[in-house]
Amino acid sequence: MSRPATQHKRAAYPVYRPSGIEWLGEIPEHWEVKRLKFVANTVMGQSPNSDDYTFEESDRPFLQGNAEFGVENPTAKYYCETATKTAPAGSLLVSVRAPVGTLNMADRCYGIGRGLCAVIPDQSLLISRFAWHTLTVTRHELWCIATGSTYEAVSADEVADMTVPIPPLTEQRAIAAFLDRETTRIDALIEKKRRQIELLQEKRSALISHAVTKGLDPNAKMKDSGIEWLGEIPEHWEVLKLKYIASVQFSNVDKNSVEGEETVRLCNYVDVYNNDFITGDLPFMSATATKGEIRKFRVRRGDVIITKDSESWTDIAVPSYVSDKLDDVLCGYHLAQIRANTRLMECKYLFRAFSSKPINHQFQVASTGITRYGLGNYWLDNGLFLIPPLEEQLTIAAFLDRETARIDALIEKVEKSIELLREYRTALISAAVTGKIDVRDSIEQRPKQFKRG
Repeated sequence: MSRPATQHKRAAYPVYRPSGIEWLGEIPEHWEVKRLKFVANTVMGQSPNSDDYTFEESDRPFLQGNAEFGVENPTAKYYCETATKTAPAGSLLVSVRAPVGTLNMADRCYGIGRGLCAVIPDQSLLISRFAWHTLTVTRHELWCIATGSTYEAVSADEVADMTVPIPPLTEQRAIAAFLDRETTRIDALIEKKRRQIELLQEKRSALISHAVTKGLDPNAKMKDSGIEWLGEIPEHWEVLKLKYIASVQFSNVDKNSVEGEETVRLCNYVDVYNNDFITGDLPFMSATATKGEIRKFRVRRGDVIITKDSESWTDIAVPSYVSDKLDDVLCGYHLAQIRANTRLMECKYLFRAFSSKPINHQFQVASTGITRYGLGNYWLDNGLFLIPPLEEQLTIAAFLDRETARIDALIEKVEKSIELLREYRTALISAAVTGKIDVRDSIEQRPKQFKRG
């Protein structure tokens, strides 16, 4: 059965036949389809006694599970000479517990625990590099059959029963070489775009910090603030503690629902941490609260809400601005609700001040904890803020709204291009390892859409 050229602008094979596998469809006529167990050995991990683990580097690094996909040289946190189950160099490490199907490549011999299954290709039937790319496609079979109550998992037998298309060895080598080259090229483009995002984020942060600590007038007269970490500030600005310009309250409204209380929507830690602006279209959690809690912790347009507890001190005092009228939304636990005295402080300017590195850092270093950090009311109340005249605050806030929106649009555009590159990468791998495109005689050719980064 002849087929036309594919969307990847590479020739298809001349003749195809049904594979007998629904998701795989047709394959090149001379390819085979086999269960993984017929072309590779599978070894389920076994965790040694916890007393046998060590943090000191030894001859046998030990892996309990895969933390992320696509790391060909995994980093071991532990070492264990007594590990009885091992994955030799060149084998594939398949996660059999959540996240099921995460895939790594062993660059050396590893001891493996219960969270991993080693797939050791029979090199006379299945080349490791081809298997690496193929399993990124076929691992979806594991997602479909994973089961569990506390976490999803699959067995070694289920890994061994995975379906794999098997071209001749010469084609496996050609496909692996093609995909190694093309994915490396795509990954380099993705990394370049990630760096663009980092630079845009750094520019955004510097813009905010400069505007709320130095102002917008480059010719303004400056004076010594008397505070080492603030340095010079515009001569007509003041420095005041937060308690003199805003009211502060720490929320104690948790996510539990109690019979007899009123149903509310709850603005939680993640809502604040992940969003600059709290708007009505956010997926707020449903909870209940007493009438007193509703009166006290209902959010108002113009409130600034910050994180007061976190697992990392660098995530303390991350701010968000309530930009919509939200009568049924309460400020939730682990957050502080700050309401500006509008005679002294413009609400949006206060939000931008919290977003600036110099202002924000004082709260980060004031947080205390070991495994979890928290910011005390005293340190928040006594945090220092720069106070320009109200009219200047409005000008700065408007400037930052405009400029951050422009930078955010650029970041979003780059993020979208990264998403498209990832989609192309996935589609290219799938097309090559399932025989939808013929790369046996491919020459190195850069796709048109990648001519510019």
